[in-house]
Amino acid sequence: MPVHLVRNDITKMRVDAVVNAANSSLLGGGGVDGCIHRAAGPELLQACKKLHGCETGQAKITEGYRLPCKYVIHAVGPRWQGGTQGEEEKLRSCYRESLKLATDYKCESVAFPLISSGIYGYPKAEALRVAIDTIAAFLETAELTVYLVIFDRASYEIGAERFAEIAVYIDERYVDAHTDSAVRRLDRERLYGAKCSEAPLCEAKSVCELSLEDALRGIGESFSEMLLRKIDESGMTDAQCYKKANIDRKLFSKIRKDKHYQPSKITAVAFALALELPLPELEELLEKAGFALSPASKFDLIVAYFVSRGKYNVFEINEALFAFDEHPIGA
Repeated sequence: MPVHLVRNDITKMRVDAVVNAANSSLLGGGGVDGCIHRAAGPELLQACKKLHGCETGQAKITEGYRLPCKYVIHAVGPRWQGGTQGEEEKLRSCYRESLKLATDYKCESVAFPLISSGIYGYPKAEALRVAIDTIAAFLETAELTVYLVIFDRASYEIGAERFAEIAVYIDERYVDAHTDSAVRRLDRERLYGAKCSEAPLCEAKSVCELSLEDALRGIGESFSEMLLRKIDESGMTDAQCYKKANIDRKLFSKIRKDKHYQPSKITAVAFALALELPLPELEELLEKAGFALSPASKFDLIVAYFVSRGKYNVFEINEALFAFDEHPIGA
C-alpha cells in the first residue's frame, strides 16, 4: 500500500518488479513490450524463450537484467473485442496474477503499465477503472506499494462524459475565484476575518489556509488525537482505515506514535475520505492540521465535489485528480 498514479517511463522505475504488457509468445513486440525488452537487453529474450509462452489473463516472471528492477512480470492482456468476450475478467486476472507473483517473490513495490490499452485496443478509461479496482481489492489483504505508470498525458484520454460534470463544477467556482474584484475581497475579509483572496466554499468559515493566529486559537485536541478518536468511533481497525485512505502503514505508525504529528494537507484529506466525513467534519479535521479547502484550488474543488455527493472512494477520486493534472491522494 498505497497505489500511485504516475506519468513516467516504466523502464526507468526503481521498483522491485515492473510488469510487461506482453503478447502470448513472450518474445517481445511493440509498445511497452518492445521498450522493456530493449531496455532489459538480449538476456531477457533468452529467458522468455524458456517460459514457452503464456495464456491470456496469466503472468510469468523473469529477472530484470539491465532494468533498474529485480524482476519483470510478463502479463498477457486481452485484445478488445467490444467487451462481450470476457475481456474485463481476463484483464482483472492479469493484475491479480501479477500481484500474486510479486508477493510470492517478496517484492515490496511493483509498477504496472495500463495493460491492453495500447495496440490491443482496450478503452483507456475502462482499462484504468479495471486496473485501479483490481489493485485496490488485492491490497486490502497485502502490503505492497503499486505504481500505475502512464507514459504521457496523450496516452490517457479523459472520457468527456465521465468527467464533464466535474469540469462544470470546477469552472463555476474556480473561474470566480480567479476573476475576483478587490472590493469583493475586502468585503470577505471584513465578513470572515481572514486576509484571503479566495471565496469560501461554505458560509461557515473562511477556507484559505489558516493563519498562525487561527491555528493557535483552535488548539485543544490535536490532529492525531482527533483522527484516532474518529477511527475508534467509526468501528474500523487502524489497518482498514489507512488502507482505505491509500496511506502507507509506516506513515500511519508515525501519526499514532506522535500526538503532535503535522500531516500534509493531502494526508489529512485522505483520512477524512477514509472516515467518510461530511464536508463540515472534513474541514474540521483539516483545521486541526492547519489547512482548509479553497475554491482557488482544483484539487480542493474536486474533493469537495465528491464529498458533497457522498462519494468517498479514494481511488475513484484519484482518477479524477489525475485527469485534471492534480496530485493524487495517498502516500
